[in-house]
Amino acid sequence: MLSSSPINIKAVAASVSPTSGSSIHDHFRNVRRKESIITEIREPKVLHPLENDSLRLLILENISQDAVATFRAQGFHVDHHAKAMSEDELVDKIGSYHAIGIRSKTKITQRVLKAASKLLVIGCFCIGTNQVDLPAAARAGIPVFNSPFSNSRSVAELVMSELIALSRQLFERAYELRTGVWNKQSKGCWEIRGKTLGIVGYGHIGSQLSVLAEAFGMRVLFYDVVNIMPLGSARQVDSLSTLLSESDFVTLHVPELPETINMISRDQLAQMKKGSYLINNARGRVVDIPALIDSLKSGHVAGTAIDVFPSEPGSNGAPFDDQLNSWASTLRNLPNVILTPHIGGSTEEAQRMIGEEVAQALSRYLGYGSTIGAVNFPEVDLRAITTEQGQIRVCHVHKNQPGVLKLVNDALSPYNVEKQYSDSKGEVAYLMADIADVSPTDITKLKERINNTEANIITRFL
Repeated sequence: MLSSSPINIKAVAASVSPTSGSSIHDHFRNVRRKESIITEIREPKVLHPLENDSLRLLILENISQDAVATFRAQGFHVDHHAKAMSEDELVDKIGSYHAIGIRSKTKITQRVLKAASKLLVIGCFCIGTNQVDLPAAARAGIPVFNSPFSNSRSVAELVMSELIALSRQLFERAYELRTGVWNKQSKGCWEIRGKTLGIVGYGHIGSQLSVLAEAFGMRVLFYDVVNIMPLGSARQVDSLSTLLSESDFVTLHVPELPETINMISRDQLAQMKKGSYLINNARGRVVDIPALIDSLKSGHVAGTAIDVFPSEPGSNGAPFDDQLNSWASTLRNLPNVILTPHIGGSTEEAQRMIGEEVAQALSRYLGYGSTIGAVNFPEVDLRAITTEQGQIRVCHVHKNQPGVLKLVNDALSPYNVEKQYSDSKGEVAYLMADIADVSPTDITKLKERINNTEANIITRFL
């Protein structure tokens, strides 16, 4: 039972000005630390798997060393690799790991998941999660976490730089001068002030970009499948066709879904203004690149910037050639084309924040069972167990079918259930319960009883 005695809470300032010399990110981290004074009035108990199985983490693709240090500080065994792993390599190695951290190049397929006999959680240290078979992971009882917000500013700033570089033919002039050719000209070069930017997908990146573009004096239109309150003077249009026909620049910020694959193809390119520009920092298969090449050759599209591709090299130094994408050499040789190697979120600030956010999500799930922020899983959380309350936490992932809660509650009924919460998403449901006064013998019997239920997927006792 919860104590009814009053708790004295010291007042904390609601707003604190950043100190001189500190960054805005340091300021918000300090605010979060002060907020923790309120939320952690009692010291949380550190939870561990009752099987005493040392948790092993596989971290790939040169993920932030701060995240690696965070895991190691919590006592996890961490194997860190700078490169991605192929499907065969993962199948060979993943069976000994409880968690894996990846970026965009590593693919977690159904075959990999079948080999992952101990895997509990997947962390995508990036925005996207299409590199993971999300339904298969959910069916296996494995939540997937990502970082949907941390690199939004980095991508938005990259787009602004590309707008100017394309409109000024900056890459062509810089390349010419590097080869010893002086070619000062103004023909076909434009200011972006007064031009119209069309944003496809008005999410975290699109909305930030909207504000930056207006600060440059641009008119902003956006198209999204849901009605969204615009920031500043941006205006939502009723169709993609309207946006394409009215925009001088079109920039894409949508996920890769069946309905977004090749959403910009020949018909859509034909609807764009003659002399307009296309920017894709979203996902590689969103644009039909052979159709774009034809439009660039004809002069209908004046230039493009592409940061993402249908097939991308697995490591730095690997060739970006026609064996990877059949049109690569043609695209590389076209004028006013900016090609970058998937660097939209590749800033020190973004990688640090992504590392912090995803590392915290994985640690919360492994240590406390919280699935808040999971993209493929029911979001369930309970307040922390404190040092004063000798409790055991039951984390029960099960098939979403009738009768499961009755069976679990029958098993828990001899004990004092302090807290319990459950939710479902699709085929999977997740229950967390804190129970008190359980002996070691009882734990073994209780775990066996829950594990042996027909609907059980994964059950952990912390």
